[in-house]
Amino acid sequence: MEIELIDNILKAEDFVRLRIETGFAEVPLEHARRALKNGLLNVSAYYQGELIGIGRLVGDGAMYWYLQEIIVLPEYQKKGVGTKIVNHLIEYAKENSKTCKFTTIGGVSAKGKEGFYQKLGFEIISNGIKQ
Repeated sequence: MEIELIDNILKAEDFVRLRIETGFAEVPLEHARRALKNGLLNVSAYYQGELIGIGRLVGDGAMYWYLQEIIVLPEYQKKGVGTKIVNHLIEYAKENSKTCKFTTIGGVSAKGKEGFYQKLGFEIISNGIKQ
């Protein structure tokens, strides 16, 4: 399956649509616009011209990078699309960290998706924050 990744073209409407189609909470369009504008990088995954997945990288652009909304439509999950998105975002973070010595790449997994990140070498930890 040949997937094309394109940086920074994700529209707020598509961002919200993919969130809803995959069971994430709906966010107001204005929030989506601001999130996309203020993030460091967003990537859109296309298969045969159809948007099938997205991923975002947020953080300070120097030391702390966070994976957000790694979303793949259900019919394309378990086909390597999510892995391709995550690896693309990690590569961007590495290329844009001056030393990589003091760089942390993290994220928050959707419940039940922790194994996906473990397979990619991430360590699962509790965030230790409760309200």
